[in-house]
Amino acid sequence: MDILAKKRAVVLLSGGLDSATVLAIARSQGFEAYALSFSYGQRHSWELQAAARVAQAGGAAQHRVATIDLRAFGGSALTDDIAVPKGRDAEDMSHGVPVTYVPARNTIFLSFALAWAEVLGSSDIFIGVNALDYSGYPDCRPEFIRAYEQMANLATRAGAEEHHKLTIHAPLMQMTKAEIIREGMKLGVDYSLTSSCYDPSPDGTPCGQCDSCFLRQKGFAENGMADPLQYRDPAQVQ
Repeated sequence: MDILAKKRAVVLLSGGLDSATVLAIARSQGFEAYALSFSYGQRHSWELQAAARVAQAGGAAQHRVATIDLRAFGGSALTDDIAVPKGRDAEDMSHGVPVTYVPARNTIFLSFALAWAEVLGSSDIFIGVNALDYSGYPDCRPEFIRAYEQMANLATRAGAEEHHKLTIHAPLMQMTKAEIIREGMKLGVDYSLTSSCYDPSPDGTPCGQCDSCFLRQKGFAENGMADPLQYRDPAQVQ
């Protein structure tokens, strides 16, 4: 397909395993991908270096980083002086919303994506939310995505005047972490470029014990594969 004929899509790209897979999925579906990352005062800002690598390797047409400072509100272990939970297992993660939840983060990120999509003339946004192997975040659920999509189609000039229906694609929604990794491997994703840890070392070495590290290691283990990242303290994954 000629690149000029491709539909444009904004892809939210954190630099983690899930978003790297979503970028590959968007590209495999014929979209010209415009990757959007955020510098939001996150503890794990190392992920932005990973996002740049993933965007380049994944063939994004553009990669932009929007700067917002959610430390102004705090309320999360990722944006405030709150310890990141370590050593939790899947059972622990199944109860309640953890302190790594950043209030309204996906609502904010999708709003930025919506603005850029309207400027690009795009009717498609891709996001790597997941309702199975995730840490209990309320803004990763299918009902949130459906509600946001409905709102977005009321909130833009494209929707009101041009009748362009925006679609929010969440292709990982019903996939386990192991299934996400398998899909990414089929699409040629290089997971050594990604960063998933909530509390990495200054050089980017993942801690191995936070919820995100645990779920990532569990996904690779369930595929009988070695995670290409080296951890400070690898989790004991069954």
